[in-house]
Amino acid sequence: MRKNTTLFSAIAVLGLLIGACNTPANNESNSADENKVDISDLKVAYIVTDSVINNFDYFKERSAEIAEKGNKYQSELTNRAQGFEKEVASFQNSNANMTMNQARAKQEELMTKEKNLMTFRENIMAELSADETKLYNEVYDKIQVYLNDYAASNDLEMILSYTRGGGVWYANKSLDITDDVIAGINDDYKNGTSSDSEEKVEEPAEEK
Repeated sequence: MRKNTTLFSAIAVLGLLIGACNTPANNESNSADENKVDISDLKVAYIVTDSVINNFDYFKERSAEIAEKGNKYQSELTNRAQGFEKEVASFQNSNANMTMNQARAKQEELMTKEKNLMTFRENIMAELSADETKLYNEVYDKIQVYLNDYAASNDLEMILSYTRGGGVWYANKSLDITDDVIAGINDDYKNGTSSDSEEKVEEPAEEK
């Protein structure tokens, strides 16, 4: 009988120890559960990024200015290239009547002009590329600022960017706020960003 009493006492003590060990773990688990956000409570929306950018009036206006600048540069480059080609053809037709020194001097002159023409082409390409990069950075910044305000006003916790081949493979159409964002950001631009509209793309440099 004493052996049974001892066995029962050991089992009771073991049970108390197990219970004591489990209690903090349960408390930690309960605390973690309290801090966990239920995904069903998240308020999420998304925009089709390309549509917002391409329909943003600021982007369309500045893109048109850059395109116009590019056309002017292209016209100037074409005129310079045609003038250079005529000068080369003239030299080829008349070099037989030149002295050796005259021909050498003309060749050096043409080589310098050709180098300058290539440099001009590279410079305008770099300038137009920089204009485009700057524009996209400005547009992304403006969209970001607008979406921050939009999220706060509409009690949204997240606005996703949807692009084909991007990180979002499916989104319920009811979460699409693209049209609303396009309308809102254009209204803000029209009514509150007159200083931006005054910033024009620089005109091409005059032909030297």
